[in-house]
Amino acid sequence: MVRIAIDCMGGDHGLTTTIPACLRFLKQYDDVELILVGRQAEVEGALLKKKALEHPRITIRHASEVVAMDEPPAQALRNKKDSSIRVCANLVKDELAAAFVSAGNTGALMAISRFVLKTLDSIDRPAIASALPNQKGKGTLMLDLGANVDCSPEHLFQFAVMGSAFVKGTEGIDRPTVGLLNIGEEVIKGNDVVKKAAELLRASELNFYGNVEGNNIYEGTTDVVVCDGFVGNVALKTSEGLARMLGDVIKTEFKKGLWPKIAAVVAAPVLLRFKKRMDHRRYNGAALLGLKGIVIKSHGSADAYAFFHAIKRAYDAANSNLLESIRVTMAHYVPAAPADAPVEALAETGAKPE
Repeated sequence: MVRIAIDCMGGDHGLTTTIPACLRFLKQYDDVELILVGRQAEVEGALLKKKALEHPRITIRHASEVVAMDEPPAQALRNKKDSSIRVCANLVKDELAAAFVSAGNTGALMAISRFVLKTLDSIDRPAIASALPNQKGKGTLMLDLGANVDCSPEHLFQFAVMGSAFVKGTEGIDRPTVGLLNIGEEVIKGNDVVKKAAELLRASELNFYGNVEGNNIYEGTTDVVVCDGFVGNVALKTSEGLARMLGDVIKTEFKKGLWPKIAAVVAAPVLLRFKKRMDHRRYNGAALLGLKGIVIKSHGSADAYAFFHAIKRAYDAANSNLLESIRVTMAHYVPAAPADAPVEALAETGAKPE
C-alpha cells in the first residue's frame, strides 16, 4: 500500500474539490491509502455526503488550523503549528505517509515543508517542478516555477540535476536531455547568471542540450527546461492564460451564425481530442524537489479532475522511489550544501501565494 496524506482544506475550493478527487482516486487505484487532513468535523461531513465516511482505505487526521491563500508565509510558519499543511508535512517526516498533496498557499507550503522536512544534503534551495504539454504528446519538465526569484548559477545547476533525476525516476529515461531557458540558443546570449550556469552544465556529465527558447518548451526539444523562479512562473501563467484565451475564442467563433454551428458539430470529435490533449489539468501537480520528502503542489484553483492528477503525481513519485533517486544523483553531481537556514529565512522563499 502507498499511503498519501491530503491537505483537504487548501486551495480556492477546499473540501468541494479535494474529497471528490480523493474518492475518484481510491476507486481507480486499489493499492493506495489516503490520510485526509483537515478539520475533522468538516471532513467527516463532506465524506458523509458522498456516503464514504466508512471507506476502509481512508483515515482522517484532525488539523485545527487552515493557512489562508493570502497569508504571509512567515506568519503561517510561526503561528499555525496545527495547520493542515503542517500536519501533512509531519506525517511525511514521521514516515506515516510516503508523500503529501496540497493546493494551499504556495509560499507557506514551501516554507513549512522546508522547515519540517529539511533539504537534501546537496541542495541549497528546493525548486518547484512541473510538466508542461508538448507537441510530442508527452510533457516537458520545467523548473523552477516560482519558489526562487533570484538564483545563482549554482542554483540553476542544482535544478538541472534534480530535474534530470526526476524525469529519470518517473519517466524511465536513462539520460534526460536538459535545456537552459534563454533569450537565444547562441552561447553569447543571456545574462551573466545564465552564461555561468551554462558553463557548469557543459562541464558536467549531464546530458546538456544547450540553451533553449520559450517555443522549445512546447516543441519538446528537451526533457527538462531550467530557469529561475521569476521567469518560470511568468512563462507558466502566460501559457495558462493563452490556453484559456484560445479555448474561449474557438467557442465564440463557432457560435457566430448557423454555418459555424454546423461546422462545430462536424468538427466536434477533433475539438474534443484537441481539448483532451491540451488540457492543462492533466499536468496539474508540481513537485517541490530537493526536500527530504515528497511534496506535491496542486494549483490553487484546481477542480476535482485536476486535483486527481496531483494525487497521481504523488502516487507515481512514491512508487518510483523518486526521493532516493534524487538523493543518489545529487550526491554524485553536487557537493553537500550548508545546513538549513534559520526559520525566518525559510519563510522568505520568494514564492507568490496562488
